[in-house]
Amino acid sequence: MKMLTFGVTIVRHGETQYNKDKLLQGQGVDLPLSETGLQQAETVGNYLSELKFTNAFSSDLQRAKQTADIILRNSLHCSGLEVVRDPLLKERSFGIAEGRPVDDLKNMASAAGLSCPNFTPPQGETPAQVKLRIEEFMSALFLRMAADHGGPDGPQDACGSSGAASSPDSETDGPVASRPDDGLLGVPAHALVVSHGAYMRVAVRYLVEDLQCSLPPNMKASQLYSACPNTGICRFVFTLRLTDTGPVPGAVRCVFINRKEHLKVGKGTD
Repeated sequence: MKMLTFGVTIVRHGETQYNKDKLLQGQGVDLPLSETGLQQAETVGNYLSELKFTNAFSSDLQRAKQTADIILRNSLHCSGLEVVRDPLLKERSFGIAEGRPVDDLKNMASAAGLSCPNFTPPQGETPAQVKLRIEEFMSALFLRMAADHGGPDGPQDACGSSGAASSPDSETDGPVASRPDDGLLGVPAHALVVSHGAYMRVAVRYLVEDLQCSLPPNMKASQLYSACPNTGICRFVFTLRLTDTGPVPGAVRCVFINRKEHLKVGKGTD
């Protein structure tokens, strides 16, 4: 059976003024990046500049779109790569709490006897509803990667040039060395995904609990489900079985979660 292995690098958007002021944005507040956020996007773009992306996706909210564009503009290989703007990647809706201080959400959650990630404000989106969007995005991603890189000529190298498929048994099974290309040696396709903090937290839980993603050694649950800072990075490596009825996820491996060592400017909150 034919297999396809590819990497996914997920980046949280840069800071906005609402992040700085500790106000909730969700879906209803669509602000551009702040000056700090622009600097953060440049910083993560420089950090990832030598990586080759074959595909790129972002939320359709301004803060994510800007971050994705800056990352690709800094790329030494893929500055002309088209970014797919996908509403399935947009932030969780926080309903009536949007535009209000983050502390208001914490107080509402506390009054309900719940943690913030598990609390849904009136008119907001539940974690289960966010998970449905994540499942739909992942299914579309698998189809897209299989169509683009799993054809009879083998996977395409970054930015569309032909390249031979490498064995899934590669550096993805070795130790993580805190390099920008960790987990990607021998992986022939690589997608950039730019999204949002609350969305990413639900996505990580989905990959770990539903897709049975393997984790780096000694990773603590507190790190696994912690809040990702602005322009923090997560990376996963997927192996798909390419069947007659479509791609089926096989092995999924987490390379790292919420990497932030590249950051040189302040962090946001949501």
